[in-house]
Amino acid sequence: MQSNASTLTELLIRERPALLRLVRQILGSAGDSGADDVIQGVWFKVRGVGNEPVIGNPRAYLYRLASNLATDHGRERTRRLRLQAENHLWGADEVLSTEEQVMAQDELARVLAAAEHLPEPTRSMFRLNRLQGLTQPQVAQRMGVSVTTVENHLRLALQRLAWARSGT
Repeated sequence: MQSNASTLTELLIRERPALLRLVRQILGSAGDSGADDVIQGVWFKVRGVGNEPVIGNPRAYLYRLASNLATDHGRERTRRLRLQAENHLWGADEVLSTEEQVMAQDELARVLAAAEHLPEPTRSMFRLNRLQGLTQPQVAQRMGVSVTTVENHLRLALQRLAWARSGT
């Protein structure tokens, strides 16, 4: 019997053109630039799928996965564009000195590095909640865990990021 991961990988190869069309449709006008990234994300997810339970409808699973990742990618792109549109973060009376800017950049680098080193699934839950804007119940549903589990993972993530931010 073939594993879930190998079944999904073979199906991904066969269905790639149709999946690209689906992803482009979800992403809209910017679909060309992000569709390949989403399909690559699907491939990474598919590689990690376990064998228990056996996936009853691999095609539906694959299309749902692509749809979810495309939606997440679109949300992330929208959030980035919104931040870019707000080309100033501080008012004229709140301009940071060069020293404060360097310290803030150093602090940001420490926090981003710490976020990248969070263990799974803490990192995924943190990204879904804090970067993509999903609520804790939505994250719980997407990850197949309880809301309490999500809360515990987010608490752990915030503690580690606060520690990284303090630089100690």
